[in-house]
Amino acid sequence: MTKFHTVVRNGTVATATEVMRCDIGIRDGRVVALAEELEAGEVEIDAAGKLVLPGGVDSHCHIEQESSGGVMTADDFYSGTVSAAFGGTTCIIPFAAQMKGQTLREVVEKYHDRAGPKAVIDYGFHLIIADPTPEVMGQELPALIEDGITSFKVYMTYDALKLDDYQMLTVLNEARRLGALVMVHAENHDVIRWLSEKLLDAGHRAPKYHAVAHARIAEGEATSRAIQLSRLMDTPMLIVHVSAEEATTAIRNAQTQGLKIYGETCPQYLFLTAKDLDRDGLDGAMFCCSPPPRDEAAQEAIWLGLKNGTFQVFSSDHAPYRFDETAKLKHGPNAHFKQIANGVPGIELRLPLLFSEGVGKGRLSLQEFVALTATNAAKLYGLFPRKGTIAVGADADIVIWDPDREVTVSYDLLHDRVGYTPYEGKQLKGWPETVLSRGRIVVRDGALNAERGSGNFLRCDKSEAAHPTGNLEPEIDPSRNWGFQIQ
Repeated sequence: MTKFHTVVRNGTVATATEVMRCDIGIRDGRVVALAEELEAGEVEIDAAGKLVLPGGVDSHCHIEQESSGGVMTADDFYSGTVSAAFGGTTCIIPFAAQMKGQTLREVVEKYHDRAGPKAVIDYGFHLIIADPTPEVMGQELPALIEDGITSFKVYMTYDALKLDDYQMLTVLNEARRLGALVMVHAENHDVIRWLSEKLLDAGHRAPKYHAVAHARIAEGEATSRAIQLSRLMDTPMLIVHVSAEEATTAIRNAQTQGLKIYGETCPQYLFLTAKDLDRDGLDGAMFCCSPPPRDEAAQEAIWLGLKNGTFQVFSSDHAPYRFDETAKLKHGPNAHFKQIANGVPGIELRLPLLFSEGVGKGRLSLQEFVALTATNAAKLYGLFPRKGTIAVGADADIVIWDPDREVTVSYDLLHDRVGYTPYEGKQLKGWPETVLSRGRIVVRDGALNAERGSGNFLRCDKSEAAHPTGNLEPEIDPSRNWGFQIQ
């Protein structure tokens, strides 16, 4: 009997902290040895000339989720996880999304029923909290956090989802007490509403006006306001899908002040611009997402934020709405920009895009790429070191990359059910070729080798990122005699 079930040998192994030439020994789904030369395994994988990286962790994606407008995503947990795996991602954390009037418990049970029989890679859940009733916050949320769902998202916009500042403070207070990480979609709802009304009144209906209505000032103001609410409550916060300089600067300034404010951005803010929304007819609808893509100057600001540490994570925000009457065009050929489902696909191309344009063009080091796409998300959401690294004891979630393979992006290459890719025709260099999930070879030679339901649900620990600093603002210092106590 051999010592190892699988040995990956002769590759260049990279983590978030180092690059080394070593073999990897795998047994019972875990990494059990790293050495210059290991004895033979039952399964041998020769990675000579290739890069061996941790499997990606996509911590922001929407899978088999109904939007607040009643549109179901094209991808269920089978197609979504298959597409993720082919793109080098071995762990996803999508959302169990509450609508007003729903209990969190019934929502989570529904998503377990959707994911369990279908997922081919491991997954956790975030919550989306749209109805923070006393029962939800006082009973259901604490129980679900103990069950391993330790993060949740709230919205500052969308009629069906938005929380006002009072509700935000209530949510932040409970998150601080429970040790949960809060994710925030930060856009000023009333700014968007006002601009949208004026545009539509003037007859401006085309998709390109989505980018006008969702002004970068709306994102910047809401980001700054969310940070101040976080500061008031001394509650850590992650601002998601940041698109432009204003929000990036607000996050950076907060971090410089020592606040526990984290940032996330996505492929659409590096590789798309508002010009993509300005296409013939409704073709621009394929590029509508919120916040929208901006311009080349905003792209450079986002690249800088990835390099200087303003952004800890690079997620797909995969929101797979088909460009047909079931989703993007649900309201017909004369739909205006407010009636277009918001979101773009990207779960399979997240890693190849950033590798090609980041590592390949010298914007990011290999270690920074690993940190942004795997390690930092695992740390933020309580999965490290089980996920997000290659180390003894970690799950053997490993991806072998051909750094020299050149690919022209075409939807025909992808495995989602969206029907198009916003990155059609883009030339990329570097591609994931062999993907292991817990030691299982799930993708090899362009073929899937994983059964439906073979992915595991992951209980997330409370992470260090969610711990408050302990520095409450003086005006609400609980040691002062204010007649109330912040728990």
